[in-house]
Amino acid sequence: MKKKLLVTDLPCSEYEGKRVFVRVDFNVPVNGGKITEDYRIRRTIPTIDYLTRCGARVILASHMGRPKGRMIEDLSMAPVAERLNEFLEIKVRFPGAVVGRKVENASKKLKNGEVMLLENLRYHNEEAENDADFSRKLASLADIYVNEAFGTSHRAHASTYGMTAHFEKKLAGLMVGNEIKFLSRLIKRPKKPYLVIVGGMKIKDKMGALKNIIKKADRVLVGGGVAYTFLAARGVSVGKCSVEKEMICWAREALETYKEKILLPVDHVMAEAAGGRKMRVVVTGAEIPDDMTAFDIGPKTVEKFTSHIKGEGTVFWNGPMGFFEVDDFSNGTSAIARSFALATWRGATTVLGGGDSVASLKKSGVKFSEATHVSTGGGACFEFLGGVDLPGISILSDS
Repeated sequence: MKKKLLVTDLPCSEYEGKRVFVRVDFNVPVNGGKITEDYRIRRTIPTIDYLTRCGARVILASHMGRPKGRMIEDLSMAPVAERLNEFLEIKVRFPGAVVGRKVENASKKLKNGEVMLLENLRYHNEEAENDADFSRKLASLADIYVNEAFGTSHRAHASTYGMTAHFEKKLAGLMVGNEIKFLSRLIKRPKKPYLVIVGGMKIKDKMGALKNIIKKADRVLVGGGVAYTFLAARGVSVGKCSVEKEMICWAREALETYKEKILLPVDHVMAEAAGGRKMRVVVTGAEIPDDMTAFDIGPKTVEKFTSHIKGEGTVFWNGPMGFFEVDDFSNGTSAIARSFALATWRGATTVLGGGDSVASLKKSGVKFSEATHVSTGGGACFEFLGGVDLPGISILSDS
């Protein structure tokens, strides 16, 4: 990939008095109106600081959750505006809308060094649809475009792709630039051995990238919901576990081609339902009874997987090993997280693909500083490492 033009590649004089649209990824967890994890917000502060110090009039925009065009109060960006007030030590304007006369007037009233945060972009279906008129309305608010939302750069949405057609200069924020630089190095020359840990739910969402990642990896540990499709492809009974039937042929082919690389669970922590009390651990094999659902990898799998996470080479982890939000099913993910942190301490290059992986790391009591690199993107990070073109990155101006 060609080097992209960074926000700091332009002198301050280019920003003074200009309205700068910064697409950020503030899709953070909120409980009772309070933000419970602000890592993604903190990572954008250097870019916002640079622009405000240069005298830019900064317009921030993000999505939160999946409101599907509805104005859901629990998915409002209002709590984010409050947190930004604390970090930036200035009053962040919050018009409570995305487009329209109210927002247009607010953007025109911004003074040099001031910041405005728009309401949730996905309150409008046109955002995910990459609607041309919606893209034009967003673009009309600013003079310069900056992408500081690595986590959504794999989506060709209005704010990450469509609106950029209206700008001469499309810049990468400092955090996005850092993600590109670090992950590009990992693609070209990963320290060997290269271990990949894959969890989460769907193979279909990961297939294109997973193909390329498996080729480059020396070992691939597969857990979480993804594992049950692989197990089914191997002819193992998976009970009530969700299986992507359309992906079984591909999974079978991958297992045949890379049988020495791919390791699957050999036991599971199961229950009749996620909140059910009737739980048991199968330690004798990978088979799951017809009336049961697996919600975590079992103790033998934990032992098997962690034995491969060593203090050398590269360890890339994307996706939890189970339903980690429930304590009864969090042991597998926690064990991987602890081994992951230990590998860092012993000298391995450890990379955490964002999303649920970040949440699971925190729940396990492992600090972000105990990883070499914590990406702000889950799917975006995985696809980038898999060599998949990210629309929100490729559209940016080359350096």
